[in-house]
This record gives sequence, structure tokens and C-alpha cells, in this order.
Amino acid sequence: MGFLDALFGRRKQIQPNLDDWFALPSAALELEAATGFTPAGRGAVCFTGVEGGQFARLKQEIRELLDTDTAQGGQPVEYSQDRYGYTWLQVEQPPDDLPALVNDLHTINSMLQDHGWGPQLLCSLVGFTGPADSQEAGLPLGLVYLYKRGTFYPFAPRTGNRRDNALELRVQGALEHELPLEADLGRWYPLWNSPALSGP
Repeated sequence: MGFLDALFGRRKQIQPNLDDWFALPSAALELEAATGFTPAGRGAVCFTGVEGGQFARLKQEIRELLDTDTAQGGQPVEYSQDRYGYTWLQVEQPPDDLPALVNDLHTINSMLQDHGWGPQLLCSLVGFTGPADSQEAGLPLGLVYLYKRGTFYPFAPRTGNRRDNALELRVQGALEHELPLEADLGRWYPLWNSPALSGP
């Protein structure tokens, strides 16, 4: 059993409020002021595997709705599967257009939920990157949304399957009045396999 299985769906669920996503652009300004980290232009949604023709049609519907014109330099929606069998749907937008990325992720979550696959939704995340003029230049940071908890938490992966706990706590302090943060630090699970976070 993977760590995500241990995390999700074992207790009474809290109803997610997907509209909390729309607070992210404002929260990103606070995050940059406190840490220097800025949006990387990447986000992803993770869910348990779903098969069948109906889900294949939904995947195609999501692609058609969100795919940008690749001829104009846009990035298509990408699906991948990690070694634990979880499906990731990655989207990209220009780093300076976080509202567009948030809207894409909100749309994906809403479509999956509206089509009856809410129980398969695990988490979503938005990627950030360290400031160019610091020792954290280019390092990744993710804000993770736990679908079944309705809360966010920071995840700062580093080489060797380590994480920057000090940075994560700084982010918590910076965003405690901006987003519904996960109070149980034991639920700040590492997402080493997320395609939206590139390692240093």
C-alpha cells in the first residue's frame, strides 16, 4: 500500500472547497515577499487510476478544454503514471499568469468531481521556484492541496529524498492568514513523484 493510500479515504471526509484555489494568486504575493519563491508555471492533479470508456472520454474532454495552441508555444495537458500507479495530470501556463494555472487546476478538479470521480481525487499542487539571486535559485517548492481535507501544505523537495523543513515552516508562517493550511504536520506528505516539481 502506497503512502497516499494511507493518507486518503480512511476517515470521515471533510468536504473540499475548491473555491479556496482562487486565493492562491494573492497568497503567492505573500509567499514571494516572505521567501522570494515565485510561480514556476506548472501544476498537477493526482488521482487514483480510473479505467473505462467513460473516463477516457472525460480525459479527452479535459484535453480539448485546456490544451492551448501548441503552434503558438503553448503546452498541452499531459497525463502520466508514477511507480505507485497514481495518475498525474500536468498543466502549464506562463509563470507570470498564475490565475490561468489556478483556473485550469480548478476546472480539472471540478470536472472530475462533477462526473462522479471525486473519491478518486487525491491532491493537486502548484509549483514555485527559488529566487535567482539566492542560494535557493531554481530550487522547487510546491503548495499541495489535499482534496479530502480541504487544506494546503508546503512541500520543498531536495536531492536525496530530503526536504527543506525550515522553508516549509517559513511558508506556513507566511500563508497562515491567506489559505486554509493543514494543521496536522503528519499529513504534510512528500510527493517525490510529482511531475510538476523538478528537483535541483
